[in-house]
Amino acid sequence: MAATTPAEVPVLRNYINGAFVECRGTRVLDVMNPATDEVINKVPMSTAEEVDECVQAAQRAFLKWREVPCIQRIQPLMRCLQFIKDRKDEIARSITINHGKEIKAAEAEVVRAYQMIESALCTPEWQKGEFMENVAPDIDEYSLRVPLGVFVHIPPFNFPGMVPFWFWPYAVAAGNSYIIKSNEITPLSMQLMFECIHQAGFPPGVINYIHGDVEVANLLIDHPLTKGVSSVGSTPVAKAIYARASALGKRAQCHGGANNYLLLMPSCNLEEILPNVLNSVFGNTGQRCLAGSTIVAVGNEKWYHTVRDQFIAAIKAKVRPGSGFDLGAAMGPVVSKKALATLLAQIEEGVAEGAHLLLDGRGVVVPGFPKGYWLGPTVFEGARPGMKCYEDEIFGPVCRIDHITTLDEAITRINAHPKGNASTIYTENGNEARKFRHECAPGMVGINIGLVAPIAWFPFAGAKDSFIGTLRAQGRECFEFFTQEHVVVERFHGHGKIEWD
Repeated sequence: MAATTPAEVPVLRNYINGAFVECRGTRVLDVMNPATDEVINKVPMSTAEEVDECVQAAQRAFLKWREVPCIQRIQPLMRCLQFIKDRKDEIARSITINHGKEIKAAEAEVVRAYQMIESALCTPEWQKGEFMENVAPDIDEYSLRVPLGVFVHIPPFNFPGMVPFWFWPYAVAAGNSYIIKSNEITPLSMQLMFECIHQAGFPPGVINYIHGDVEVANLLIDHPLTKGVSSVGSTPVAKAIYARASALGKRAQCHGGANNYLLLMPSCNLEEILPNVLNSVFGNTGQRCLAGSTIVAVGNEKWYHTVRDQFIAAIKAKVRPGSGFDLGAAMGPVVSKKALATLLAQIEEGVAEGAHLLLDGRGVVVPGFPKGYWLGPTVFEGARPGMKCYEDEIFGPVCRIDHITTLDEAITRINAHPKGNASTIYTENGNEARKFRHECAPGMVGINIGLVAPIAWFPFAGAKDSFIGTLRAQGRECFEFFTQEHVVVERFHGHGKIEWD
């Protein structure tokens, strides 16, 4: 899996054309354990020549792989599924070590990853076309869904073992070949996943893993043989990738950032739902695009104070940062020093704008981990629309608590925000729930569910500035991104006289 430097720090290898190969690039980055600030690996930056070799190998593989019957293409996927299940605990540990998240969350991430493979096994059904007889006298017409070629994935740091699986199983099952660029901050779990992929026996070049940063990403997008790109990241990154790919006439599905509202109605069971709210906001250390970021008490002033006081009390009682392997900790460290510095700057900016902190997680101390990238739960009160601390995505354990008088006003506020990933209402009133799900613009709506994460058979349905493109990740919608409809119109006139002698 890895070469070693003289200091015996492993250097990760690329996986190209069916083999793990040492990268020829001379520039390497440190891969860190965010709980300890220790270097655990080195990740190399691949060269332009290696990128071209990878794409060329994928193109050669595609020309053969597309001819393999679909029911045979899913066989290595099924083997890969089992190999990942067998190594779930090992892969989850690598996620926690490299990303910092809670081990239970890491285990759930691996399960979500292999569920994507289970979903992609539907491809033989999805690939069936449509047929219409006699569209005109003696003329029949039918359609086929056909693969396109080499596709590329640019992943985020926050779900390194899961997000690539939103895309590649569907692409490969449909007959394409695929290249995953590593996330240079959290590359370890996919390195282990590729050991499972290698063991599963895909033909060389069908699925590849290449290390690099934005330079490698751009080379992959720009390569004349690649047909499209899938990405997950912030909204500015999503827009940049989409613009670059679409300017070249390529397909792009680019998931962006979020600012997710959680509405707490007076009809909700507050004691029952608070643990769900806490997990939405602070699970994964708030580093997910489905995290609740704005808690809204909808109702009178008394209800707001009740929600605020019980929310803060619950955080103090239940949300303790610590090592991801500490089963009593509710959240781990922030993923990197750079991410922590960004969060600290955003908190300072919010205070300067006039919001005040009900909870200030800066300077939190975690015993036994003095060098970790720690930020405790942080809650703003008094943030208002127009303030950056209210409008911007703060990708960490930071949220706002707000008061809005009516459900109509709350829905208007949600729909006015440019991002539209998810929103949730906590209520036991069916009319409120129905109104909310019908009128809210975000693409994923939760009713008493604070983390609106679609299972693999449904699309990850971000909307507005939370998704740039047309066809989204997961399920049949993702399969359609990796194929196009091929229409055939046919008529036969019969043959002339056959001369036997």
